[in-house]
Amino acid sequence: MVVGAIVVSSLLRAFVGQMFIIPSQSMESTLLVGDRVIVEKLTNFQRGDVVVFSDPGGWLEDDPADPAPWDKVFEFIGLPTKSTPGHLIKRIIGMPGDKVMCCTSKGRITVNGYPLDERSYLYTDPANEQVNPSDVRFEVIVPKDHIFVMGDHRDLSADSRCHLSDLSTNQGIGQAAFVPISLVVGPAFAIAAPFDRTERLQRPATFAKVPAPHEPAPARGVIKPAGVHC
Repeated sequence: MVVGAIVVSSLLRAFVGQMFIIPSQSMESTLLVGDRVIVEKLTNFQRGDVVVFSDPGGWLEDDPADPAPWDKVFEFIGLPTKSTPGHLIKRIIGMPGDKVMCCTSKGRITVNGYPLDERSYLYTDPANEQVNPSDVRFEVIVPKDHIFVMGDHRDLSADSRCHLSDLSTNQGIGQAAFVPISLVVGPAFAIAAPFDRTERLQRPATFAKVPAPHEPAPARGVIKPAGVHC
C-alpha cells in the first residue's frame, strides 16, 4: 500500500499538479514566505496568472540548501523542501507578441496599449502605501514561445525587468529577461498551507481587457532602451 501510494503521488506530481514553497517576499502580499501553493499542469496559462518556472539561467543567486536525509523522499512524492532546486514564481504580464511598456503619465504599465489596473494585487505596506507598478522604465516586445513576468512586490522582485541588460553567450543582451514557455511548470491555482491562508488564486480582471498583440511575436525579444537596469 505504501509503494502504491508513492507511485500514485509521483504520477500526480508528474502529470497533474505539484506543491511548491514560497521562498521570498517577491510575491507579497498575494503570497507570503512559507506559503505552500499548488501548481496544476493540465491547464494553459494566460496573462495575469501566477506561474512557477525553472530558472531560465542566472536568475537565482543562491544555491538550494543541502538536502536532509528525508528530503529526497519528500521531493520524490511531490512534497517540497528547502533543498528543492531551481524554481521561481511570478505573475505573467506579457505573452508572446505582447508589447509591455512602463509607464503611462499616471504610472501604469501598459500591455498592447492597455493600461493595467494593478491595485488589487500590488504590495501594500502596513501604512497603506502601495508600491509603484515599476520604477524601471522599459519597453519590450515579448518573443515567440516566451513570457514576461513580474512579482507583485515590485520593490523586492528581481523579475524580467532586472534581466533586460543581462549578457548571454548564446542569446544576446537582455534576452534572458524572457522566460521560455518550455520552462513553465504551470499556473498556481491555490494556497494549500498554512491553513489560515488557504484560498483559490484568481486571475485579476484587468487582464481580460488587454487586446491581442498588433503583430506576430518576433523571434527575438525587442528591448528599448538598450541596457535597462533595475
